[in-house]
Amino acid sequence: MKNVVRGLLMLIGIIFIGTTGYMLIEKWDFLESLYMTIITITTVGFKEVRPISDHGRIFTIFLIFSGVGIIAYTLGLVAQAMIEFQIMSILGRRKLGLKIRSLKDHYIICGYGKLGKVVANELKSKDIPLLVIEKEPELREALERNEHPYIIADATMEEVLIEAGIERAKGIVTLLSSDADNLFITMTARTLNPELFVLSRADEEHTYNKLLRVGANRVVMPHIIGGQKLANLIIKPAVAEFLELTVHNREIELEMEEVMVEKGSPLNGLSLEKSGIRQQTNVIIVAIRKKEGQMIFNPSSITKIEEGDVLIALGQRDGLRKLENLLNPSWK
Repeated sequence: MKNVVRGLLMLIGIIFIGTTGYMLIEKWDFLESLYMTIITITTVGFKEVRPISDHGRIFTIFLIFSGVGIIAYTLGLVAQAMIEFQIMSILGRRKLGLKIRSLKDHYIICGYGKLGKVVANELKSKDIPLLVIEKEPELREALERNEHPYIIADATMEEVLIEAGIERAKGIVTLLSSDADNLFITMTARTLNPELFVLSRADEEHTYNKLLRVGANRVVMPHIIGGQKLANLIIKPAVAEFLELTVHNREIELEMEEVMVEKGSPLNGLSLEKSGIRQQTNVIIVAIRKKEGQMIFNPSSITKIEEGDVLIALGQRDGLRKLENLLNPSWK
């Protein structure tokens, strides 16, 4: 691209020199000089605008050789840039196709609007594999800039979901603006992969239960979440600020994380008190979600840790990593 710009600047320069030369040598006005320069360097063969002097002929010879050379050089650079762009596009699509086919245990994000961008960026920041399906070609540049694997297609089509590797995927997030489209994607996804985690967006309250009935594991209504957050900033500002800092602020060390107790964990069957979690990691166990789905908030010291439980912990990053290693040493 820099070479193309250089060629264009050279072309503008020779046009400026030609126009200025005719104005000084032949005493022509600006338009006549510019016209004479253009027809000369493009070799179209039109007759001179006026009879030309010997000095003007010599200048014209110089202009022909210089101008034709610069035009040929510039056109060559433009053609080279176009060919390189086409080659890079082909190689990029091939590389993207190979990456998509190699994805496994990934999350498919349907829709790259405001919500989709946030979800994709958050998953990428946690090194969670993802693939975006977006219908609008105009968003291709943003997807490539953020280095998100993508498919430009209609997510409501079954063959597109299959191309996205839904049978190998861990979950799908439907974030289209149409509740009907989200409902259709949820039904199709559940049919193609019964074990898939399905997270759906709903804008209308009557769609909420429909999405759950057709197979969504979780349904989110962004306007309700946003409204509740705004209200909490007024009603409970300190609590809202604490949650904002622990969940969204990456500049502080304090984070909230969840860790599952895998099979063979050395802490399986121990109480929180005897597990030594607090002493060894300095994290706080805020809640425990039992494998049956029951949520225990602020668990007591005698609460037992069991295989399949999910511990929701609050602490510094180093402490949370220690907790993961303590619960599941095989992850090291």
